[in-house]
Amino acid sequence: MTDNLVEKTQKTAALYFEGVEDEKPFELWKAFDPELAKDLSLFITGKMYAREKLPHPIRQLVTVAALTVLGRPEELKLHIQAALNVGCSVADIAETIFQTAVYGGIPATNAALKTLRRVLEEKGSWPLETNTQ
Repeated sequence: MTDNLVEKTQKTAALYFEGVEDEKPFELWKAFDPELAKDLSLFITGKMYAREKLPHPIRQLVTVAALTVLGRPEELKLHIQAALNVGCSVADIAETIFQTAVYGGIPATNAALKTLRRVLEEKGSWPLETNTQ
């Protein structure tokens, strides 16, 4: 393991999860297996999320879309927070969620929009002051 990978992991984790109060996956994994948690974090955050092939906002919108279609609201909440942290607009997140209706169905879209609303409520940004379009 190189110091560079640890540094990239820490930098990327801070970028995505700064100010996020919900339990992060690393904390959950660490409670059960600290060594595996470290390995997973280095790979997922230090290698996958730190890649520069896609800009962070696009990477997070893809993640929001996938989690919406899969119906994973807890993980979705974390990644909506991360999307906001890396500069995604509320309008872009909402549009990404709406786009998934074709593939995941209206119930999945509605659940994801409720998750987005809950994140915005927690941030004191709901109701929206301006039209998100």
